[in-house]
Amino acid sequence: MTLLADPRRTEDGAKRAVLGALVKVLIHRREERGMVVEPYAGRCVRAGELHELVSTDVTDGTPGTRVNRVGFLGFAEISRAGVIDRGDTVWIAGRPVGTVLGFDACHFPNHYNILISTGEPVTGAELDLAPEAEVRFAQSR
Repeated sequence: MTLLADPRRTEDGAKRAVLGALVKVLIHRREERGMVVEPYAGRCVRAGELHELVSTDVTDGTPGTRVNRVGFLGFAEISRAGVIDRGDTVWIAGRPVGTVLGFDACHFPNHYNILISTGEPVTGAELDLAPEAEVRFAQSR
């Protein structure tokens, strides 16, 4: 069997997990946020960068998809650089939270909003998150 037999795998080799820690827990939600899924399937992140973690009930990661119903989880500082890809599993404090849906760049270059499909929008407070909780983005396949 070759990797080319599965078109999803033609450009998606193995990778290490991206690690970080929550630096701020967020407790709010929005019903009409108006975020937009960027056309990028993955983004490189560097150690020391901060990115916002946003939960949503949206499951369609097609570029241009509007993301209105969101819950804000928090800001994470990246401690181990790498590539975060659409479809990665997001773990916080050792628990799987959801799957990377994509990225919204409305605040870039300050930070990306990393959109996480969670079934229902949840906030950091609702998940009982705390500063310094480990954040992990791991390849799902």
